[in-house]
Amino acid sequence: MRSLRSLLAGAACAFAALAAPALAYEIDPLTRQPLDNALSVRVRPQATAVAVPTANASLNTADPLAGSAVPQMSAIARETVAYAGPYGAGTIVVSTAERRLYYVLGGGQALRYGVGVGRPGFTWGGVQTVTMKREWPDWRPPAQMLRRRPDLPRYMKGGLENPLGARAMYLGGSIYRIHGSNEPETIGTAVSSGCIRMTNEDVSDLYTRVKVGTRVIVQR
Repeated sequence: MRSLRSLLAGAACAFAALAAPALAYEIDPLTRQPLDNALSVRVRPQATAVAVPTANASLNTADPLAGSAVPQMSAIARETVAYAGPYGAGTIVVSTAERRLYYVLGGGQALRYGVGVGRPGFTWGGVQTVTMKREWPDWRPPAQMLRRRPDLPRYMKGGLENPLGARAMYLGGSIYRIHGSNEPETIGTAVSSGCIRMTNEDVSDLYTRVKVGTRVIVQR
């Protein structure tokens, strides 16, 4: 019998380099195999990056990840990079094409994180605001998702197996979130239903920096 995780794989919505970009593809939520709809993307050049530690430093001792024997590390390192964009310190900028999220630090720098973004047909762009933050959030799939996947649970308590992961930052009055994931292997790909997906370590780090009211710019 397939585990609950394999049944939920790819179901929760999530969002957006120096290395070559991953191809955009959709993963079958049950078989975990790529579907044949690869789509190449272009990545704009980036400045030389300096790696930032990705250990569990941002997690407190009561956090389920703090005692995890297997850290959830991303193949895409969190980095401090040069930033010459138009947005001020404290702004989140998501590049869907790059599958990267930038947290603008000011002084010509930004933190860059790898993210998973919406699969073809589920991408979007625009300006939102962080209206709510939650640690280990419960998950209630929206009605649109349940129509596509009636097999999904109507409610799932927060925890290591929850598709929203360790932290969630809710965007305006939309159904979209920046959130963690129980599938770190999907970071850098386009498999979500529109949300911005991060590793639990990375989303926990971002969570400590972001305040309610933070502006989020999502670029296609």
